[in-house]
Amino acid sequence: MKALLLREIKSFFGSPIGYLVIALFLLLNGLFLWVFDYGFNILNSGFADMAPFFTLSPWILIFLIPAVTMRSFSDEKKQGTLELLFTKPLSTWEIVNGKFFGAFVLILLALIPTVIYVFVISWLGSPQGNIDMGSTLGSYFGLLFLIAGYTAIGVFTSTLSDNQIVAFISAMFLCFLFYFGFEGLASFAGAFGTQVSKLGMDYHFKSMSRGVIDTRDVIYFASIAILFLSLTVYKLKSLKW
Repeated sequence: MKALLLREIKSFFGSPIGYLVIALFLLLNGLFLWVFDYGFNILNSGFADMAPFFTLSPWILIFLIPAVTMRSFSDEKKQGTLELLFTKPLSTWEIVNGKFFGAFVLILLALIPTVIYVFVISWLGSPQGNIDMGSTLGSYFGLLFLIAGYTAIGVFTSTLSDNQIVAFISAMFLCFLFYFGFEGLASFAGAFGTQVSKLGMDYHFKSMSRGVIDTRDVIYFASIAILFLSLTVYKLKSLKW
C-alpha cells in the first residue's frame, strides 16, 4: 500500500494538479480572509480568531476535494489500467486506502501553510497573543476529519463512472448533502430538527470547533469515512473484468 500511496503523491506532483490544488486553496482563502471586503475578512471582523477561515474552508473543499479525487478510479477505468492494478499483490482494501491516503495527504499539504494565519492573528490581537488556541486546535482537528469524510466520498464516486466530470459532480453533490443538506432539511423536520441536523457534518464540525473533542463527533466522521470506503471496496469487487 505504501508503494501505491507514494505513486499517487508522485502523480499529483508529476502534473500541475498537486501544485494547482495547493495554490487554489491558499489563494481563495487568502483573498477572502485578507483582501476582499466581504463578511469573511478577518481585518474587518474586529476579533482576533480563525472563525472566518473555518467557516470558509469547508465550502472551498467541497469543490477542491472532488477535483482531486475524481480521477482516483475513473481515470484507471478509462485508461484500462484498473485490471492491471488488481494484478498487483494488493488487497482491494489496500488499493482503496492507497488512493484515499494519497488524496488526503495532498489536501493536508495544502492546509499546513494556513498555520501562518494563527501566528499573524495572534500578533494582531490586543494584547498580542490573545487568541483562543483551544477553539483553533479543535477546529483544525475538525477540519482534518471533515477532509477525511469528503475524500472518502470522492474516492467512492470515482468508481461510479469512467467519466471524471460525472465523478466530480457526484462527489460535490454528496459532500454538499452531508455538510449542509441535513442542516437545511432540519428546518422542515419540526420536533425532529435536532436529530436530522446531527446527521450532517456541519453539526459535528461546529461541535469540534468549540475546542472540545467529543468522541461522538470523532465516531461520526470515522463512520462516514469507513462507510464510503467500504462502498468503494464493494463497488470494485462487483466489477466484472
